[in-house]
Amino acid sequence: MATGCFISTGRSLDQAIERVRLAESLGYESVFTTHIAGHESLTVLTAYAQATERIRVGSGVVPIYTRTPATMAQTAATIDELSGGRLILGLGVSHRPVVEFWHGQTIDRPAAEMREYVGIVRAILRGEDPPAGEKWSTVFHLAGLAPRPELPIYIAALSPTMLRLAGEIADGVILWLCNPNYIRDVVVPGVRAGREKAGLGLDGFSIVAAVPGAVTDDRAAAYDAMRTDLLPYFGLPFYRAMLERSGFGEDIAAFDAAAGAVDVMRAAISDGFLDVLTAVGSEDDVRAGLQRYADAGTDSPCIGPIARTDFEATLRAGAPG
Repeated sequence: MATGCFISTGRSLDQAIERVRLAESLGYESVFTTHIAGHESLTVLTAYAQATERIRVGSGVVPIYTRTPATMAQTAATIDELSGGRLILGLGVSHRPVVEFWHGQTIDRPAAEMREYVGIVRAILRGEDPPAGEKWSTVFHLAGLAPRPELPIYIAALSPTMLRLAGEIADGVILWLCNPNYIRDVVVPGVRAGREKAGLGLDGFSIVAAVPGAVTDDRAAAYDAMRTDLLPYFGLPFYRAMLERSGFGEDIAAFDAAAGAVDVMRAAISDGFLDVLTAVGSEDDVRAGLQRYADAGTDSPCIGPIARTDFEATLRAGAPG
């Protein structure tokens, strides 16, 4: 098990960098950062890489519609060189509100567009001619920068279709809100089918799962903070479908029945769901939560913070070894 962590910047880039240094000193194998509306994630990874020596740095994840494949490949190759070959390029489709309202782009055929995008990025990183595409077309080649053919590309996936695609064309998959039951029953079979289609086994393929965790004596308060943070996801179609497949259709139904009443919507996110999803409680509880993900088929469970809890203590509790 290659334990990793998610460290995003919040309002303090300096604090995030110190947490990354702590994670490296504790033996974490990788650190990922999210890409939302604050600090730009690939720039942040450059800062993380320059502040560390060993830990792998990964995007978790960059939406493919925010950059052309040529720009993504060029940026990734640059960070990989600066980091001494430690970059993991995590790519995702994201969601229509982000893609359309923030970036003025459109998601038309998510799986097909991800396949096309990754194919172009890989070709550029290998120093090859980019294949012709329907949504993206380029003749870009790296110049004055060595190809990076071994740079790993991971894909964010929730649905069986995207999981199979990740298994077929990527080096790993990145999961958010996918609890151990879903990983065992849907994720592993999906990526295995994709690997088989490509004539490959699961060896060398990484399943990265974000695990919200907290060392705390007040489990109820941690769950309360999680409910607030999870409200937007319960309204997004890709996540709703995943939650229903993972056995929490009653939570979705109660969320919908709340009809916009925020307190009722929050209450719809059940303790049962949070019990399975998170690693909260004592230090032993945090370690047991990470182990549940490993037992379900995750080779890289990545502890992430829960608001208003002591994340440094949680990092120490979840540290490898």
